[in-house]
Amino acid sequence: MTLSIPVTWSEAHRRHAPKTGVWVGVAIDADELPERAERIRAALAEAGAAVVDAEPHDDEALLAVHEEGLIDFLRTAWAQWEDERYRDDPGQPDVVGYIFPTPGLLAGVEPRVPEALSAQTGSWAFDTMTVLGEGTWEAARAAVDTSLTAADLVLAGAPAAYACCRPPGHHVTRSAYGGSCYLNNAAITAQYLRDRGAARVALLDVDAHHGNGAQAIFWERDDVLTASVHIDPAEGWFPHYLGFADESGPTNLNVGLTEGSGDDAWLAGVDRLVAAALEHGSDALVVALGVDAGADDPNSPLAVTEAGFREAGRRLGALGLPTVVVQEGGYVLETVGPLVRATLEGLDETR
Repeated sequence: MTLSIPVTWSEAHRRHAPKTGVWVGVAIDADELPERAERIRAALAEAGAAVVDAEPHDDEALLAVHEEGLIDFLRTAWAQWEDERYRDDPGQPDVVGYIFPTPGLLAGVEPRVPEALSAQTGSWAFDTMTVLGEGTWEAARAAVDTSLTAADLVLAGAPAAYACCRPPGHHVTRSAYGGSCYLNNAAITAQYLRDRGAARVALLDVDAHHGNGAQAIFWERDDVLTASVHIDPAEGWFPHYLGFADESGPTNLNVGLTEGSGDDAWLAGVDRLVAAALEHGSDALVVALGVDAGADDPNSPLAVTEAGFREAGRRLGALGLPTVVVQEGGYVLETVGPLVRATLEGLDETR
């Protein structure tokens, strides 16, 4: 079977190549690597998918979802970090925050813009593990173009298109980045579809971790449904503070899973997302596709098989909606390509 879903792509993803992050104060090896996208593209090319180069899009699409201050910071922070010689003292080559203006710190006082860049980082980042390096902005910006090019293909009549983009984006809120994410590709795509005629959009997130960014961005709106199936944060997993079932509302649904959940429990969660899209009356679909729910991925305790991902693709495809699939997590290099391929093959079977 030849995969008929087109794949959008940008070589600029390679510009983001972090070596380390900082987790509980310890430098750890990065696992959101350029090779992730290369492995996915190779698996999809082997399946016969057509590859389409990403086209540039205006910043208007970013600003429809994110605060201008976040965009400006991401665009300029690394060059300023270099100019201020943080690489030499204290010896940190990447932009990393160290102080964060939490409600407990501020005690109701409106925060001022810090003078030090190292402190400014805390105004826009919500963790220390998401470092901003020399090519991060270019790669993150290209990931948006990759996602929006997939949306353009769908708007032009393709039943579905897949954005092979990195870095991922689903943890980014309107004004803060983190979770190895810098710009919320899926949320930007959902808004882009709305702005071009889709009356109601479903953004369904099947990454192993809660899609907190989309929930925050669209929380007060009923035209974009946000629904996520993920490891329950009560089990001790990222993003820890968000993703609980009682955060659900008319246009937001969180389905939390227990550790060790496999195909049956995960697919039951996918079914709940699909049912929510049907009830919402969505006329376009964005799928935030992470494959870190895979059984061999150390970044989650879920145990979904390749067959489970293929079946999820079928169930999402059964909605019959114009569909943009946007890549999120999945960190085992040996399996990330086959799991994405299986999902898209399942989706393709319904077209």
